[in-house]
Amino acid sequence: MTATSSLSNLCQSQRALRFFLVEDSEVIRQNLTATLEEMLGMQVVGWAASETDALAWLGQPHEGCDLMIIDIFLAHGTGLEVLRRAREAAPGTRLVVLSNYATPEMRRRCLALGADRVFDKSAELDELIAYCETLSDTARP
Repeated sequence: MTATSSLSNLCQSQRALRFFLVEDSEVIRQNLTATLEEMLGMQVVGWAASETDALAWLGQPHEGCDLMIIDIFLAHGTGLEVLRRAREAAPGTRLVVLSNYATPEMRRRCLALGADRVFDKSAELDELIAYCETLSDTARP
């Protein structure tokens, strides 16, 4: 193994967990992105504020991401279709719903559409961060 390939392998093994955020609130987008980047060393690869923009991102060629965080009720559209299409387009990507409307029925719907986890924005942010930390730890040896 050459020094170059060793360095390449090291960089790949220490790659930051990459996430895409679907959230229409600019304040929440900025705060959540800053928290995940600063506390956990995660890397935002993009964001969308509407269903249309999120679906367009899913349809474009890109390197993808390890995690999508999706709000359900957006100013323009819904995260439910984003969730369904993301599960089809990126089967290996972890899909997390972060919503103020994480009722038992909405949790069931999201899980049925392919969400790995559902978190309540107003009560479960610490749990979301802990979940992301677990994903980050498993992504890095």
